[in-house]
Amino acid sequence: MIRPLALGAVIGLAVSGAMATYFYLQSNGLNEAELETARTLSLATLRAVPADPSNMVADNPAAIALGEALFNEVGLSANGAVSCATCHVESRQFQDDLALSKGIGTTSRRAMPLRGVGHALWLFWDGRKDSLWAQALGPLESAVEHGFTRSEVAGYIAAHYREPYENLFGPLPAQNTNPASPLGTAAQQAAWAALSAEQQDQINRIFANTGKAIAAFERTLLPLENRFDRYVSALLAGQAPTGEAALTQLEIDGFKIFAGKGACVNCHNGPRLTDEFFHNTGVASPQNPVVDFGRLEALAQVEADEFNCLGPYSDAAPAQCGTLRFMSRGEHLFERAFKSPSLRGVADRPPYMHAGQLATLPLVIEHYNRAMPSISGHTELEPLGLTTEEKAALLAFLKVL
Repeated sequence: MIRPLALGAVIGLAVSGAMATYFYLQSNGLNEAELETARTLSLATLRAVPADPSNMVADNPAAIALGEALFNEVGLSANGAVSCATCHVESRQFQDDLALSKGIGTTSRRAMPLRGVGHALWLFWDGRKDSLWAQALGPLESAVEHGFTRSEVAGYIAAHYREPYENLFGPLPAQNTNPASPLGTAAQQAAWAALSAEQQDQINRIFANTGKAIAAFERTLLPLENRFDRYVSALLAGQAPTGEAALTQLEIDGFKIFAGKGACVNCHNGPRLTDEFFHNTGVASPQNPVVDFGRLEALAQVEADEFNCLGPYSDAAPAQCGTLRFMSRGEHLFERAFKSPSLRGVADRPPYMHAGQLATLPLVIEHYNRAMPSISGHTELEPLGLTTEEKAALLAFLKVL
């Protein structure tokens, strides 16, 4: 039982802390609405990685261990030199700092950072995959990434990872390792067509399970706390932020622009600082005059994908595939639309946009400030009218992230 005097002291401390926070907020011009917005953006509000019913081993420790090995396995590539980690470098937020990523060849888009990717609803810049395990399959048989085929993946797993694979998924059938894929070269497609339906299914299942193990590992790549998170935590705890939790007045002003006049929070919201959706922001195409139509072309791809949530290799019941079943399909909305990336760590990973079209954050800010028309479709942007001082403040805040 707390004695009255001790209880009074506790209440006094609480009131004192609250008053300190009140005066701190008032002196820095942060109102209650801005503080609530800051709370929703802080890492403390991030929930646990959601379950993936389409992947029965999503949170299995053995699958995570196998997935980490496969993530770093260069043997799953045509030249024996490319792994997932080639384009998703751990020390660089699991991305590669390149405008266009390089595997066997050069890709047409930038590698997205993977921290927090277990929360993503759609994968790739255009959302052409609806699960993390389905996404992991794409690069394996891409001619410019790993350059492998499904049959080669199955054969490599059987030769080098048989025991951990079989412990998770059961016995492996005999493998024909001749390069065969429905998405490969003409010769590889012919080799695939020559296989029986049963052989194709066996290969597809091993291929899908490989992706499920990689996804299990990638789900463990959680976002890291930054200075903004510590700042918000201090405020909500009734403390005036100090040291590593403190922001300068310029940085605080930048947050106010981020959440207000700059309208950044419209697409970069929640603790991952992304709305997980697709937007046309008028970014130029690096392949001019070729146009990358983004989400518009991906809609048909994700629906036709045999590895989607409703496909034969998913572990989910159809009722559990609501994201796919009820996805938005409006063409006017998705032409040249690309996914909003997370802004956590954004200052440390130039260049920017889906193909690295903008080299620096000041150029990104100026792009949004001017709101240039899109080369195709309709940009969602409107001119912001930010002053030189406001742009400097916004840049300072983005660096805090």
